Amino acid sequence: MSKTKEIKSPKWEMKSRTYYLSEGKTPLTYTLSSKNSARSQLMWFDESTGTQREIRYATNQASPFVDEQKGEVTMGHIIFENGSLTVPKQKQNLQKLLSLYHPRLNSTYHEYEAEVEAEDDMQSINLEIDALIAAREMEIDLAEAILRVEKGTAVSTMSSKEVKRDLLIMAKNNPNLFLSLAADENVELRNIGIIAVEQSILKLSQDQRDFLWGSNNRKLMTIPFDENPYSALAAWFKTDEGVEVFKTIKKKLQ
Repeated sequence: MSKTKEIKSPKWEMKSRTYYLSEGKTPLTYTLSSKNSARSQLMWFDESTGTQREIRYATNQASPFVDEQKGEVTMGHIIFENGSLTVPKQKQNLQKLLSLYHPRLNSTYHEYEAEVEAEDDMQSINLEIDALIAAREMEIDLAEAILRVEKGTAVSTMSSKEVKRDLLIMAKNNPNLFLSLAADENVELRNIGIIAVEQSILKLSQDQRDFLWGSNNRKLMTIPFDENPYSALAAWFKTDEGVEVFKTIKKKLQ
């Protein structure tokens, strides 16, 4: 005989709780819906009974469930100030509505959890460390290629020490972008293409549709519609025809 699946109630700790609006939003005030309406439905699916239960914040009721509230109710407002709301442990009805039952939880707002925040902070710090180590040990050619994504042609006038310094700053300020560029096999090819145009070995047509030889204006390739010219050039360098052109450019740059 199969056993009926046991529905466990969420573990609950009595303490003060703080909630934050998502995406770092910090308006002066923000009012979260506190009762069910046609415009903002506040319903919670109860797995133990298989039914939808209406919820609302009534300041004089112990439960957030309408079917458990008795007598006259006094409705309360749920107001975030400067993007946050702290609810003392004495307001258990509001805490449970916000932490367990409100349908906007983890979309419009989230609850501050020290352990989760600490784990997120550790991941961010470790990512920054990985990026800084990679930047410190990176060869100057690749460093220039990555830095061009942020600084463009200005890299051509920078000394190697300036490049390394700015690369470390980039790795610290945006480790995700830095590490993704460091892993991009096309970033160096794009860099060679940019330098070749800067030194007039190649030309990019005014309409940014074609790459040409700088010496005789012979067309080398047509850029696919809606693609970044240098990304398209980097991909073309990998073709049979493009490999030969790339080798020639490398010799001219030496």
